[in-house]
Amino acid sequence: MKYEQKYAILKIGDKMEDRLLTSEELAEDKSINIRPVTLDDYIGQSEIKDNIRVYIKSAIMRGEPLDHVLLYGPPGLGKTTLAYIIANELGSNIKTASGPSIEKSGDLAAVLSTLEPNDVLFIDEIHRIPKFIEEILYPAMEDFYLDIVVGSDGNSRNIKIELPPFTLVGATTRAGDLSSPLRDRFGIISKLNYYTEDELYDIVKRTSRVLNAEITDDAARELAKRSRGTPRICNRLFKRVRDFALVEGKGIIDLDIMKTALERLKVDKMGLDETDYNLLIAIIEKYNGGPVGVDALASSIGEERTTIEDVYEPYLLQTGLLKRTARGRMVTDMAYEHLGIKKK
Repeated sequence: MKYEQKYAILKIGDKMEDRLLTSEELAEDKSINIRPVTLDDYIGQSEIKDNIRVYIKSAIMRGEPLDHVLLYGPPGLGKTTLAYIIANELGSNIKTASGPSIEKSGDLAAVLSTLEPNDVLFIDEIHRIPKFIEEILYPAMEDFYLDIVVGSDGNSRNIKIELPPFTLVGATTRAGDLSSPLRDRFGIISKLNYYTEDELYDIVKRTSRVLNAEITDDAARELAKRSRGTPRICNRLFKRVRDFALVEGKGIIDLDIMKTALERLKVDKMGLDETDYNLLIAIIEKYNGGPVGVDALASSIGEERTTIEDVYEPYLLQTGLLKRTARGRMVTDMAYEHLGIKKK
């Protein structure tokens, strides 16, 4: 790439440049330490993990970059962690960006112009990239070049930039919001599912070793039950329970301190928190159990529609406490029973 072209791009995307993070910079964040760094250390998602291992070995044997990867599923299941593991297994550097921060063509150019051969570019919330940016991304993914217009209307010029071969790893909680042309350009598409109780138990035990915080087996099992099938929630609750164990216990996380801490955190035996309760009770008390549209529900409990759809609703649907119909959301008999409310 010519110096003048690269300089022009970086000037246009200077804000975007500040948002890029390298793996070395992220490693300085202490919270990153609990993330596994290899496929062998990554717990759960066995099918996806085994397949990705094959794809990576094949790409290395062929001396070619790994096909672009799309990871989708509810938040907190390990999409970002898996992206870093892919880069590590490839022996490549990783750079990250997020869909909402790529607002114009210069932002995308600033991201892509920093890549070296066989780098991994991770874009989180890729479904939030504007449609016109998607169109610029197509040739970058397929043929490794950018064709963009630089400058104002009166002094604009077209720049074609050759890019090194790279692997794009996109993550999204809303695969349905991706356009078909963009989705079709990913050679590897994997859906991450909720974790089993046994898998979460293994994650709890691993986190306890990494953080050097002792936990009993029955306490680990209890935490696994209340973590909504989600490693991110599991690790977040572990850290908070550890605080209670250090301050109000003997430093060891046992079943008693676990139950006390989770009760004070308002996390019940099924992993439901205060917002889950508010959502279910609102449907019962304000809408006679439903059906109710998601927009009306969001207004009644003071939450964003996307938060309900992406964070709370998937787990409530999976556990059978909520059902989605053509006319809206409805609570089930199981929800009445769990909340201790008599159905009218």
